[in-house]
Amino acid sequence: MAARATTFYALLLITSLQLLLTCHVSFAAGGRWKLLLPNVGISAMHMQLLRNDRVVMFDRTNFGPSNISLPNGNCRNNPQDPVSKIDCTAHSIEYDVASNTIRPLTVQSNTWCSSGSVRPDGVLVQTGGDRDGELKARIFTPCNNKKCDWIEINNGLTKRRWYSSNHILPDGKQIVIGGQGQFNYEFFPKTTSPNVIALPFLAETNDRGEENNLYPYVFLNNDGNLFIFANNRAILLDYIKNTVVKTYPAIPGGDPRSYPSTGSAVLLPLKNLEAVKIDAEVLVCGGAPKGSYLLAFRRKTFVKALDTCARIKINDENPQWTVEKMPRARVMGDMTLLPNGDVLIINGGASGSAAWELGREPVLVPDVYHPCNPVNSRFESLNPTTIPRMYHSTAVLLRDGRVLVGGSNPHAFYNFTNVLFPTELSLEAFSPAYLEPEFAKFRPKIQSPKSQVMITYRMDLKLKFKVAGEVKGPVKVTMVFPSFTTHSFSMNQRLLVLDNVTFKRSGKSTNYEVQVKTPRSVNIAPPGYYMMFVVNQNIPSEGIWVRLQ
Repeated sequence: MAARATTFYALLLITSLQLLLTCHVSFAAGGRWKLLLPNVGISAMHMQLLRNDRVVMFDRTNFGPSNISLPNGNCRNNPQDPVSKIDCTAHSIEYDVASNTIRPLTVQSNTWCSSGSVRPDGVLVQTGGDRDGELKARIFTPCNNKKCDWIEINNGLTKRRWYSSNHILPDGKQIVIGGQGQFNYEFFPKTTSPNVIALPFLAETNDRGEENNLYPYVFLNNDGNLFIFANNRAILLDYIKNTVVKTYPAIPGGDPRSYPSTGSAVLLPLKNLEAVKIDAEVLVCGGAPKGSYLLAFRRKTFVKALDTCARIKINDENPQWTVEKMPRARVMGDMTLLPNGDVLIINGGASGSAAWELGREPVLVPDVYHPCNPVNSRFESLNPTTIPRMYHSTAVLLRDGRVLVGGSNPHAFYNFTNVLFPTELSLEAFSPAYLEPEFAKFRPKIQSPKSQVMITYRMDLKLKFKVAGEVKGPVKVTMVFPSFTTHSFSMNQRLLVLDNVTFKRSGKSTNYEVQVKTPRSVNIAPPGYYMMFVVNQNIPSEGIWVRLQ
């Protein structure tokens, strides 16, 4: 037994070293944009990919009619809308990736600037909003018959949640943190009393007149605690005992990175999952210098956005931020983890602030960040879009490796004329360079298991796949939790690089098999549906859905 264990961990060490050597692989700057639909009827302020490859999108319900009718000629009373007291239009849609079609959904209360996550069973739980929606929870259960729709839960929340952040927890519940005027957190479904727990850190990070602590960046650490970033600094919170386990220093320079000085953040890919100590790193990019919001709001002075990222190893004994310069300044950008472990930075502006009418200089060029490369060689600039994606834009990863991009409405209502940035109803897909035709022969195609397979913790999982071209270096198997994305933050976004145990080729054929270890605990990977990919030479396969439980 000891000999086998020694051999296994030696193999893990070799695999880890090989991964370090191969994760520097990158492509020439590129990527392609495609306009999927010129008008989906709403501006996609919020997005969530579901396990049936449908994407639910919604904006808000109290700012006049959208451009798509409610199903079956329905209308609803909407007394809080100054424009449409009787509203016959939809403010939520379901997008079918495979058919590139949409259908309207019915949301009854105001979902403006809300939050959410997917439950372990794949059901979307969305919480909060404004006015009649501030205490609501809403449920959307995926279906293939086009009959599913929103179900609303009155008083699903205890406190008003507007500009809050959600995270799925190891037990399958959700934690809902912060929001305007809420320096506390609660759980959904509600727990035993007290359901609302004070979090002084949110009061401490609140800048008077600007806030700069809304939509806090929340990540589940592999020890079960929560990393919570607001404004320019972070804590590690034991949310069960309501104890701050660790306090992190402020990012050098002290400028805010949270709404409305909106940057973005990701938990970088988790690797070496069988190790005793797993490194976890957080990357925060962009934002706006302190005071930018007030200068834009009061004086129409639009300050240049921040052009830096800050990275920190959150489990170090003495964690410190490392600051890196981005290719360009960016506020209101989105950060999306790609299946190969790279980070796509997309959308936003180069000056001003989040909030209505306060952003300027659209950033049309996406950048990709290669986490494994040495400092000063991590960024690449990609091909630009032609459509500005400013305030209220979104981006989510799809199972085929593309990134779905939508939204942009920096106005109080839908406004298409005589404005700098008209309300945007279109939907685009950005295809990273790994989807270029020249790499098709290196792209793995998973043969088994089939999509929607159920897997368990601590199991040896075999994946069989085909590759027409060369397989070089160790292949990687990655798992990505689909994010709830709004206001430049992809909640619950998480990528795991599974540990390879064995790898083999069937003779000289194009058939291969890799055996990996699934995550060992719910702290490393909360239960639920993940997209699983095989990656060869930084080129990912199309993913399959797996349910981890």
